[in-house]
Amino acid sequence: MREKLPSDLERLLEIAIKKEATDLHLIAFSPPILRITRSLYFLKEEKTISPQDTENFAFSLLNPFQKEIFLKEKEIDFSFDFKNTRFRTNIFYQKGTVSLALRLLPSEIKTLSQLNLPQILLRFTEIKQGFVLICGPSSHGKSTTLAALLEEINKKDCRHIITIEDPIEYLFQSKKSIIEQREVGSDTKSFIRALKSVFRQDPDVIMIGEMRDSETMSIALRAAETGHLVFATLHTNSAAQTITRIVDSFPANQQPQIRSQIAGSLFGIVSLRLIPTLKGGLIPACEVLFNTSAVSNLIRENKIHEIPNVIETSSKLGMISLERYLANLVKKEIISKENALKYSLSPELLQEML
Repeated sequence: MREKLPSDLERLLEIAIKKEATDLHLIAFSPPILRITRSLYFLKEEKTISPQDTENFAFSLLNPFQKEIFLKEKEIDFSFDFKNTRFRTNIFYQKGTVSLALRLLPSEIKTLSQLNLPQILLRFTEIKQGFVLICGPSSHGKSTTLAALLEEINKKDCRHIITIEDPIEYLFQSKKSIIEQREVGSDTKSFIRALKSVFRQDPDVIMIGEMRDSETMSIALRAAETGHLVFATLHTNSAAQTITRIVDSFPANQQPQIRSQIAGSLFGIVSLRLIPTLKGGLIPACEVLFNTSAVSNLIRENKIHEIPNVIETSSKLGMISLERYLANLVKKEIISKENALKYSLSPELLQEML
């Protein structure tokens, strides 16, 4: 059981919700700070937070088990609910004082349409087996996109979905599917432990919150090869870079085998960016790769650097290049040319398209 939240903390959480912030930072010797549409805003009308305040805020959010972990490890990740909003929280020490970083996650799981994502992504929800990766920089919509895809399966198919997360972010309610969510720390000791036992839990769909090491990647690939649909996220900037990151996580003598496994089990990759709009919000731009025989051969032959060319010339197969997506957003006057070039992986090519 957690303690009752201090009234000051409750008020700051309410302000963050009301102002539609994405993040709330509580730091000793500073006023509270909100992140809204990528910019930081100091709440100067609020009092400066003391080290005692941040410690009180932190300990009020932690149950006894979490408090023990925090005091031992000096940092902790977890989530909690407050007034129909879920807060993904990291508490840590800096300069000997406690700091809190809270990410706001809406309780409603939005559809791909509501997120302004292309409908071709529904293809990832229609398959029964394969490896699907959602990648992009931190805070660019990977978890939100993944939640939308899982909820689509939940609404239309009768499948057993197991998620392994650290911490649990979006909360699902079983609909046509059964969804079980396991949180590292409270429900399982580690990603590896949970992944090793997931095969005995009769899953159809497995979601891995983040692939952090080669052992996790190896088990995920095996799961995709053995008849499961596996979703996972990675902090990478493109589809090609995602494949390279996985391969490079293994020793050189294992890499040919890993490339062969990826070539055989990968279904597709979505790479995301959230771009500031001309009207003051954010809109996703994506690169979408589907694994075709051409892509599979490039992976096996270690010619991964040629994959962007395949994406660019395969729009009829549903693939989308980031540059073409950005160019379309500029032509529709949704984002500025400057921001498109800033987020592009190939500014020269984008310049030509524009």
